[in-house]
Amino acid sequence: MPLTLNQFLLLVITIAAVVAVTFLVTLFVQLRKTAKQGEETLRELRALVQNLKETNIKVNNKIDDLGEIVEASKNTVVSLSEIAFFLSTKIIKPSSKYWPFLFPFIRLGWRHLRKKKQKEDKNGK
Repeated sequence: MPLTLNQFLLLVITIAAVVAVTFLVTLFVQLRKTAKQGEETLRELRALVQNLKETNIKVNNKIDDLGEIVEASKNTVVSLSEIAFFLSTKIIKPSSKYWPFLFPFIRLGWRHLRKKKQKEDKNGK
């Protein structure tokens, strides 16, 4: 049975409508899945942002404490440099002319103490 032009056009329009509806249904299903994944991602992102804020607060507190530590360290270094300057200018430099005479006596005393300690260790064991 041959189709008339109107029947053929109705058939073509019906097939096109079915294909379009099928495409739209699969598109909407995909959009729904994408929206669900987007919501999950947003929830995770909010949690990560909250953790980042907490980490930022902790880091800022540690940095504030670090400033105090750096200041104390600076004061300590200044004090140590003053002590080293005092020792080198007031004690070591003026006494440097006597060191060649003192070193042999110090070495002799050190050797004597070592031998005495070795003898005590040897007898004690």
